[in-house]
Amino acid sequence: MALSTKTVGANAERARSHNRQMVLDRVRQAGRIGRAEIARGSGLSTQAVSNIISNLMSDGLISEQGRKATTRGQPPVQYGLNRLGGFAVGIEIRPDAIFAAILDLCGTPVASFRRSLKTRTLNGVTKAVVAANAAIIEKAGVPASKVLGAGIVMPGPFGRTGLSGTESEFSIFHDVSPAAWFSEALGLSVVVENDANAAAVAERVAGVASELDTFAFLYFGNGLGLGLMQSGRLVTGAFGNAGEIGHIPVVVDGQSAPLETALSRLSVQKHLAREGREIESSDELAQIFTARDLALMAWLEAAAEPLSNAITIIENMFDPDAVILGGAMPDAIFDHLIGSVTLAERSVSNRPNRLTGRLLRGASGRMTGTLGAGSLVINRAFTPRIAAAA
Repeated sequence: MALSTKTVGANAERARSHNRQMVLDRVRQAGRIGRAEIARGSGLSTQAVSNIISNLMSDGLISEQGRKATTRGQPPVQYGLNRLGGFAVGIEIRPDAIFAAILDLCGTPVASFRRSLKTRTLNGVTKAVVAANAAIIEKAGVPASKVLGAGIVMPGPFGRTGLSGTESEFSIFHDVSPAAWFSEALGLSVVVENDANAAAVAERVAGVASELDTFAFLYFGNGLGLGLMQSGRLVTGAFGNAGEIGHIPVVVDGQSAPLETALSRLSVQKHLAREGREIESSDELAQIFTARDLALMAWLEAAAEPLSNAITIIENMFDPDAVILGGAMPDAIFDHLIGSVTLAERSVSNRPNRLTGRLLRGASGRMTGTLGAGSLVINRAFTPRIAAAA
């Protein structure tokens, strides 16, 4: 696997945390790697790398994984992630349910569950999240000392904005910092994001974007969201609300309407309901797609043009390595949508030296946001948070 050279370490004492995360990320990217190779690619001294490796091994995050065969000299020790050395809790808060999962250090799900959410008061939601966190750790049989933190996903936008008032929004957090609130309630380090950002991070940790530093994830949920990853870090905006692409106005049936009214899970469900088909799950959608249901095929045909336009906007605004489609829709429908897109010739992404396709299918299914929530914690452990010294 090719290593990214965009993140460079620094030997200054103030950069210790940065260097530790950078070395851990290089181990993750490589799968198996030696100290000298890390030093060459990072700008750190071999001694500095050795010290960091020693600390990471003491913490149980990496382990020795054999030696690399060489033609001369002592074969160098190779290091890799210890997948059971750390775990991340992921919790997704939906208007009617709590989803929880726990992931190992490589982003692999260890356990998961869904529970109904019967209240949307601040105290009620908090109690449900605390109970879900305790239950998922117990179900997985994971020592609490190995839990690196919790990622929590909930519908946006965050705070009071001109987009406030949507049906799925949790207005109880308008005047509260969700991350600080849940960190105190859980006694854990907590990161809070919307579902699109979480899904983008999940793709970065253990998906089709594991070798991409800069990409866009177009997330199909109740609405339509956009998760943006720039050089391995989320683009969140000033108040955490970047990527609300579903509210961009487009022409639908001759009238201006938000993009997500033509392109989202809720959009297809409403279209099918008007035709007398009440569809609640991805499995049901997959079944009627296999049967080539006429109403569904009509929605897919109508969705092709706005999706093509959205891809062109994303490409020319953000210049991503790729645009990834994923979320709460069946794989077969994503594949159909990808096949129906007309990729613009007048796009910065239309270049002859591409290493990946412009449009890819990412993770899908009802747990996508939940697994992404856990991936937020893992990604934070791997991603250096300060700029490298010049």
